[in-house]
Amino acid sequence: MTERSAGILLYRGRGAELRLLLVHPGGPFWAKKDQGAWSIPKGEYDEGQDPLAVARREFEEELGSPAPAGDAVKLGELVQPSRKLIAAYAIEGDFDPSRLRSNLFEMEWPPKSGRRQSFPEVDRAQWFAPEEARKKILPGQCPFIDRLLERLGREPA
Repeated sequence: MTERSAGILLYRGRGAELRLLLVHPGGPFWAKKDQGAWSIPKGEYDEGQDPLAVARREFEEELGSPAPAGDAVKLGELVQPSRKLIAAYAIEGDFDPSRLRSNLFEMEWPPKSGRRQSFPEVDRAQWFAPEEARKKILPGQCPFIDRLLERLGREPA
């Protein structure tokens, strides 16, 4: 059974002012990782569920704010190196990263300590120009940026 995720690539502005919202995963594994560690807000779904509805739900869970109500542009699906299939949608809108309120997950930390700790699923959100977003995003998600740029009539770098 293939694991599936769906997410939203939020964008604002046009031309040189175009910015893309990415999130940084929370928890100790990601704490010191930056380049190639960011992601679109996304979450898993089961076969038969509506990927766009899941993407909107996950956006709200990870950022603490509903996804903008604008039109969702399907950016297609990508198979990740982990074999997970991600469906992405682009929505034009705004989000203030200082208002980030992510849901929490629990894990044993430190490993083999028997102690459980809670961490935010997302510890940061930030707007990036497309060129910088390409450096920050997980490599397997980078084609979503190119697909959005093509839809907006810009040449991918």
